[in-house]
Amino acid sequence: MHANTTWSLVDNYMTERLIPRDDVLEQVMAANQREELPPIDVSASQGKLLQLLARMTNAKRILEIGTLGGYSTIWMGKALPADGKLVTLELDPKHAQVAQANIALAGLSRLVEIRVGVALEQLAKLEEEGTEPFDLIFIDADKPSNPAYLQWALRFSHPGTVIVGDNVVRDGEIINRHSTDPRVQGIRTFYDMLAAEPRISATAIQTVGSKGYDGFMIGIVNG
Repeated sequence: MHANTTWSLVDNYMTERLIPRDDVLEQVMAANQREELPPIDVSASQGKLLQLLARMTNAKRILEIGTLGGYSTIWMGKALPADGKLVTLELDPKHAQVAQANIALAGLSRLVEIRVGVALEQLAKLEEEGTEPFDLIFIDADKPSNPAYLQWALRFSHPGTVIVGDNVVRDGEIINRHSTDPRVQGIRTFYDMLAAEPRISATAIQTVGSKGYDGFMIGIVNG
């Protein structure tokens, strides 16, 4: 059996046993497919991991860089208390429109704010507005900008803030220092910054599953 097939079957096995069926999330995925959004949402098991991280940190304020159709947004939003807040940034107006409908379907509109536009510009606006620090920050947008996103994440953090970065393995291409792929080079610079940054203690894990071979970076901002 091909490795990718095995990874997907194992993903399905774990999901069936550990993640209760959720009609809303299934409708969200169906809506994303119907609207022809890129099939790059996190998997169900990855979404639940993000939710568990939010619960472990008792997160009341979450920042997500890269909304797509709001699938990961909903996973994290479900962990928020009634007075919580999730700010999510999306470049594409169509994606944001689909996400808004999905978030409404999940009953999370009151807790979630979608900001549409270039993420770096939206982050600068948040700073101008004097936004409060976030407890959990999920970076999952254009990879060449990951180094800049990390800088912003640190500015919007407090001691104990958890920062998560998605797609940090890219089928193993991150070890190719000669890669001409700007996404790979963005991730490599991201790693270099994490290695040199005393304000954060981080690790990365390789993942396989229905989304292929990739990985997560997970770090905590030091006191």
